[in-house]
Amino acid sequence: GLSVPLAVALSAAASAALAAVAPASPVFLVPMPSSVAACRRRGDDVVARLARRAATRMRVGARAVRVVPGLCFGRRVADSAGLTAAARRANLAGALEVNGLGRRLLRTGTVVLVDDVITTGATLSEAARALRAVGVDPAAAAVVAATTRRAAI
Repeated sequence: GLSVPLAVALSAAASAALAAVAPASPVFLVPMPSSVAACRRRGDDVVARLARRAATRMRVGARAVRVVPGLCFGRRVADSAGLTAAARRANLAGALEVNGLGRRLLRTGTVVLVDDVITTGATLSEAARALRAVGVDPAAAAVVAATTRRAAI
């Protein structure tokens, strides 16, 4: 399937992002959480799987790279498909929380947020907000693809 080439793209994006920030070791890839319904529809947690494969590719030399699923939804959110940028931000505002694993580990290394696609940036922004609220400052974000904004018709 596409998971191998997509993981290659994600590992390249994360490595490029890390090159710009001189990371401390270890590096933690933090996948954006998927809802239970999304995992059911897709048959898998796609972002977490891509992050695991990307981490494997990034473990070169002495660099320690680990996937830490440190974020979770603290409340239900609507499916973002079809929402405007403003509606996506409102939908996700305050929705993500740092779980126990994230609280224990993420302060001890360099955090890179990872997602499959960036559309408006609302998910990554909310993830960064949640992490900063517990004293973790993400160093970078890496995605496989970005959508282009369409002009309003």
